[in-house]
Amino acid sequence: MRQDHSLPAGQVHTLYIDSQVLAGNRLGDPTRRRVDVYVPHGHDGSDLPLLVDLAGFTGSGLGHVNWKNFGENVPERADRLIATGVMKPAVIAFPDCFTRLGGNQYVNSPAMGMWADFLIKEMLPGIENKFGCGGTGKRAVFGKSSGGYGAMMHALEHPDVWAGAVCHSGDMGFELAFATDFAHTLRRIDRHGGTIASFIEAFEAAPKLSGDDLHALMTLAMGATYDPDPDPDVLMGIRLPVTMDTCELIPERWAEWMKWDPLELVDTHGEGLKTLKALMIDCGDIDQYNLVYGARRMTRKLTAMGVNHRYEEFPDTHSSIDYRMDVSLPYLAAALSD
Repeated sequence: MRQDHSLPAGQVHTLYIDSQVLAGNRLGDPTRRRVDVYVPHGHDGSDLPLLVDLAGFTGSGLGHVNWKNFGENVPERADRLIATGVMKPAVIAFPDCFTRLGGNQYVNSPAMGMWADFLIKEMLPGIENKFGCGGTGKRAVFGKSSGGYGAMMHALEHPDVWAGAVCHSGDMGFELAFATDFAHTLRRIDRHGGTIASFIEAFEAAPKLSGDDLHALMTLAMGATYDPDPDPDVLMGIRLPVTMDTCELIPERWAEWMKWDPLELVDTHGEGLKTLKALMIDCGDIDQYNLVYGARRMTRKLTAMGVNHRYEEFPDTHSSIDYRMDVSLPYLAAALSD
């Protein structure tokens, strides 16, 4: 998608939030967080819906407002959609939730940080008080991959806060999504000294990032999110749900991970989804992380529960699917503008 420079451009404002709820996180991550906020051309934000963009693993909301070669960043995409009448005007927030472990699942964790609380209790009031946007019934959250997972989890756990959610290729169906990740991670740990601590030290000292090591880091970040070790002497609370020598699942540890699988949580929290104005799940039909199977299971469960939602599969993988926002952004803006 080549950018159309003739379109009227909205403004991107920058806020800084000094978080209290992120203080003391075991990763040592900064508590001062930047949030870029897009306001459409011809508006000051007042009374507009608020859409919150949750970036995928290794990403930040700030990356979605950067210059993009041969295409559009998200504000430019919104400019086009709004100018052509495809999308109703909306404010879009891009929080920086990057962590030392490379990403975020946007839920509360005593190791990673209280990220759900940051978004809901600190970021939302900061944006809404400044721009007069959002508010009850006019807030939605969307994202891809880890961001899609975060959007789905916020819809499940906080339907009183959010009126809409879109999950693009989000993590669900953990037994498939993480099927090969643990063995891969153990091999990378063995390559770098044999312990999680030695792996982290090698990763942070490397002059060039390795894709294989980055994937292993993601798995360690999931461990710090879903089942952190309470022992303060354990580096960043990271532990895995498998034995370190034979890669056998440890039942009690894996059970803690599974509590965070949206496919499990929907059984106890699914009724709250019926209050949403908009809920959408999509996934590429050849997603390389097997997430399409979790998405199919989720839509089957939601349909059986009578939860109104939109489900789509598209012919693509997990990668480079920002174009799907041409569907999701207008969908959310319309639902929250009614």
